[in-house]
Amino acid sequence: MSLSLPADPASARSLTGVVPQLLQSLSGAPDWFAPAESAVLVLVDGLGRGNLTARSGHARFLTARMTKRDAARSTFPSTTATALTSLLTGVDAGVHGIVGYRGLIPGTLTAPNQLKGWETDGLDPLTWQRARPLLEREAAAGRPCFVISKGLYRDSGFTRAIQRGATFVAATTPAERLAVAADLSATYPGALIYVYVPELDTIGHAQGWESTAWLRALEELDADLRRFEASLSDGVGALVTADHGMVDVPRHRQVLFREGDALLEDVDLVAGEPRVLQLYTAPGAAADVAARWREAEGTRAWVLSRADAVAAGLYGSPIDDSVLPRIGDVLIAARGIVAYYDDRLADKKPQRMIGQHGSLTDMERVVPLIRLGAFAPIG
Repeated sequence: MSLSLPADPASARSLTGVVPQLLQSLSGAPDWFAPAESAVLVLVDGLGRGNLTARSGHARFLTARMTKRDAARSTFPSTTATALTSLLTGVDAGVHGIVGYRGLIPGTLTAPNQLKGWETDGLDPLTWQRARPLLEREAAAGRPCFVISKGLYRDSGFTRAIQRGATFVAATTPAERLAVAADLSATYPGALIYVYVPELDTIGHAQGWESTAWLRALEELDADLRRFEASLSDGVGALVTADHGMVDVPRHRQVLFREGDALLEDVDLVAGEPRVLQLYTAPGAAADVAARWREAEGTRAWVLSRADAVAAGLYGSPIDDSVLPRIGDVLIAARGIVAYYDDRLADKKPQRMIGQHGSLTDMERVVPLIRLGAFAPIG
């Protein structure tokens, strides 16, 4: 089958390579970024480059600092669990194994939430995520490593899976987190500091990225980051990026599947998320399931078999044999303004979300890569 998937921007770098490149800058062998004495990585959850560009008047500091080349491509799916794991391990999903928001435990019909379900669904942070976190490796080698985030994330399974080894520092607001990061970067030469900012994503899911609330939060963050750069000591480099962007999907663009729907025939389990369904099919039924979905949804979604996704390199290469069966037999990746829901589920709360992400569109997958402090472009 011939696939016509969107091409990444020519200048876009891989989000997976960001932390290894920051470490090169700290070690005196820079490539992407200038040399730095300490490095601060600010991850703004949900701030796609397209979202930022469309609202440039509300983020004048960030857009003034962003050149045409300052872009990265996120993972597939373009979802927090997968993207942050790739960012903080430096390897693709085909190696670390976090292949989406909800993914199959092979040999079962269970697809845990891989962002929030570690405790409730029994995932072992030390084994289910298969790659060693870069923060753990660097801390073990003697580098000061810090994670600055909301206190509620301190002991989560996901934090242990991808951020263990670093010293966790809790701070309530984005401004407080950035102030702590500036202080630590000056106090600990050679430090690698990761700052997590989830507020925009939370608002976007609930009210949409085009909402007034999202714009206010963007304006506040823009001002926070302006003050943050001004507070950085000489020689400290900072980078602002994101795990994914976002599209707004109104209620009338939701596609709901109910009991007896022909598109669910021979589908044993529906997982993934609304913009990227992962369908696990009955033995031998994947080709027929894919054909039905292409006929019904091919104008507004990319329909891929597992083999198609692997051949297209969406999960990286190589893919470990133990990771391969975690990926859906058939993948439905939305390209129009649409979100897919299994309406057979009792929990309808996800259907109230407006902001969505996960698929291959530029709005979801292309993120900014904005250099501040010692990393800022000269001239």
